[in-house]
Amino acid sequence: MIMVGKLIGAGAASIALGGAAVGIGVIFGSLLIGISRNPSLRRELFQMAILGFALTEAMGLFALMMALILLYAF
Repeated sequence: MIMVGKLIGAGAASIALGGAAVGIGVIFGSLLIGISRNPSLRRELFQMAILGFALTEAMGLFALMMALILLYAF
Protein backbone atom coordinates (compact mmCIF):
# COMPACT_ATOMS: atom_id res chain seq x y z
CA MET A 1 0.00 0.00 0.00
CA ILE A 2 2.88 2.35 0.74
CA MET A 3 4.41 1.62 -2.67
CA VAL A 4 1.14 2.57 -4.36
CA GLY A 5 1.20 5.92 -2.56
CA LYS A 6 4.81 6.47 -3.62
CA LEU A 7 3.99 5.75 -7.25
CA ILE A 8 0.95 8.03 -7.24
CA GLY A 9 2.93 10.84 -5.61
CA ALA A 10 5.83 10.45 -8.04
CA GLY A 11 3.43 10.44 -10.99
CA ALA A 12 1.74 13.59 -9.73
CA ALA A 13 5.13 15.28 -9.27
CA SER A 14 6.13 14.23 -12.79
CA ILE A 15 3.22 16.16 -14.30
CA ALA A 16 5.23 19.33 -13.66
CA LEU A 17 7.86 18.07 -16.14
CA GLY A 18 5.28 18.37 -18.90
CA GLY A 19 4.45 21.86 -17.71
CA ALA A 20 8.12 22.81 -17.85
CA ALA A 21 8.36 21.50 -21.41
CA VAL A 22 5.32 23.53 -22.46
CA GLY A 23 6.76 26.60 -20.72
CA ILE A 24 10.06 26.29 -22.57
CA GLY A 25 8.20 26.00 -25.86
CA VAL A 26 6.20 29.12 -25.07
CA ILE A 27 9.36 31.04 -24.14
CA PHE A 28 11.19 30.27 -27.37
CA GLY A 29 8.06 30.69 -29.48
CA SER A 30 7.64 34.15 -28.00
CA LEU A 31 11.32 34.84 -28.68
CA LEU A 32 10.84 34.05 -32.36
CA ILE A 33 7.77 36.27 -32.56
CA GLY A 34 9.55 39.10 -30.78
CA ILE A 35 12.61 38.90 -33.02
CA SER A 36 10.47 38.77 -36.16
CA ARG A 37 8.60 41.90 -35.06
CA ASN A 38 11.67 43.88 -34.00
CA PRO A 39 15.01 42.42 -35.12
CA SER A 40 17.00 45.24 -33.54
CA LEU A 41 16.12 43.92 -30.05
CA ARG A 42 17.51 40.46 -30.78
CA ARG A 43 20.26 40.54 -28.13
CA GLU A 44 18.01 41.78 -25.30
CA LEU A 45 15.20 39.38 -26.18
CA PHE A 46 17.61 36.45 -26.34
CA GLN A 47 19.05 37.28 -22.92
CA MET A 48 15.58 37.43 -21.39
CA ALA A 49 14.62 34.17 -23.10
CA ILE A 50 17.68 32.40 -21.71
CA LEU A 51 16.84 33.65 -18.22
CA GLY A 52 13.26 32.42 -18.61
CA PHE A 53 14.53 29.09 -19.93
CA ALA A 54 16.85 28.65 -16.95
CA LEU A 55 14.13 29.42 -14.42
CA THR A 56 11.59 27.17 -16.15
CA GLU A 57 14.07 24.32 -16.46
CA ALA A 58 15.00 24.70 -12.79
CA MET A 59 11.36 24.26 -11.79
CA GLY A 60 11.19 21.12 -13.94
CA LEU A 61 14.33 19.75 -12.31
CA PHE A 62 12.92 20.46 -8.86
CA ALA A 63 9.79 18.50 -9.79
CA LEU A 64 11.93 15.61 -11.03
CA MET A 65 13.93 15.71 -7.81
CA MET A 66 10.74 15.57 -5.74
CA ALA A 67 9.47 12.60 -7.76
CA LEU A 68 12.73 10.74 -7.20
CA ILE A 69 12.72 11.58 -3.50
CA LEU A 70 9.18 10.27 -3.19
CA LEU A 71 10.18 7.02 -4.88
CA TYR A 72 13.50 6.26 -3.25
CA ALA A 73 13.97 8.24 -0.04
CA PHE A 74 11.21 6.86 2.13
